[in-house]
Amino acid sequence: MIKLKGFTSNIVHHDRQLDHNDNPIHTPIYNSVPYGYKSTKDLENVFQGKTSGHSYARQATPTTDSLQSMITQTELGIGSLVFATGMGALSAIFLTLLKSGDHLIASRFLFGNSYSLITTLENFGIEVTLVDATDADNVIAAKQDNTLMVFVETIANPGTQISDLVAIGNWCEQEGLVYLVDNTMTSPYLFQPIRAKASLVMNSLSKYFCGHGTVLGGAVTDTGFFDWSTYPNIFDAYRKGEANKWGLTQIKKKALRDMGGTLSSDGAYQIAVGSETMALRMDRSCANALALAQLLETHEKVEAVYYPGLTSHPQHDKATDWFRHYGSILSFDLKDGYDCAQLLDSVDITINATHLGDNRTLALPMASTIFYEMGPENRAKSGISEQMIRCSIGIEDTDDLLESFQFGLDQL
Repeated sequence: MIKLKGFTSNIVHHDRQLDHNDNPIHTPIYNSVPYGYKSTKDLENVFQGKTSGHSYARQATPTTDSLQSMITQTELGIGSLVFATGMGALSAIFLTLLKSGDHLIASRFLFGNSYSLITTLENFGIEVTLVDATDADNVIAAKQDNTLMVFVETIANPGTQISDLVAIGNWCEQEGLVYLVDNTMTSPYLFQPIRAKASLVMNSLSKYFCGHGTVLGGAVTDTGFFDWSTYPNIFDAYRKGEANKWGLTQIKKKALRDMGGTLSSDGAYQIAVGSETMALRMDRSCANALALAQLLETHEKVEAVYYPGLTSHPQHDKATDWFRHYGSILSFDLKDGYDCAQLLDSVDITINATHLGDNRTLALPMASTIFYEMGPENRAKSGISEQMIRCSIGIEDTDDLLESFQFGLDQL
């Protein structure tokens, strides 16, 4: 096996270092649902976990195994599971590790669908407290006797608030709490949450891993930092073997085998190929985002710009210390009296679409789309104004991007 140090080098050479017949550079697409064995005993051993192997594609295929191995490598973890979507991965964590009567502390600055999922958890009897996680003291103050987990995002969508990642991680370690970090907005190229003592890392693979807006997918990575032997909700059937595998085993059995949130081999293949250029794409899109943020910050028709790369951002110093770049998501508020839709219809280079991490720049008004169901009061609590526009910046030529936005602003 070759020894490589670089982030991209390890991804592009990952598959050819696996044990495949015929030495393919890319792990092939395995579309078989069942897997047969020469002896019944071999099949029994796979079912009972005594030997490695595949029994049914709902839990894994050789193609998804390869992607899981690569994700684990990029996140410096001990194991990963992939799912049909990022929301499927997030739901899997909550619904397999929490039960009625448990308490979850979560950032109040959450992606709209994640916020919606949190309200669903409350219907199942899981108590949730939403806090301003940019200050670890707010998380600490929310702890209850039944608290089992803390959930934050690295960079919030769309307000770009940055959670107090390191301080929260240190506290969760001290208190023995599962620390779940959504790394979607940074990706392991910009930040690896294990460095903040995260227990579990979630990534929406549809975003910066894939990059091309062609396939959905999500992943859960166990960093190996949490001691699952201390966690009360692990079923007795999974308290076997090494304790550091118990958490992922339970998620796999309950969420993939029982609930069926499976990523197809075709989807896994597309994500794996897209991941090879993650660093190249993010270098470009992050540089574009910073340039656009600087233009918007000085424009007379813009009220505020939310981007961690600006010195005016409240968590700019933390972002500088922790992240390789500042990300490629930015949001801004137009001043009252200007029409968000008019602006976006005038900026030719942007696509009016909801998604993140695409090679193309995408933009949409927040209050009337993703966060519409939340209502104005809850939008205000989450730092989302009625004049906010969110942009996912792509890899276009920087001059074209800036000129297009300047033209659109001039039309207002």
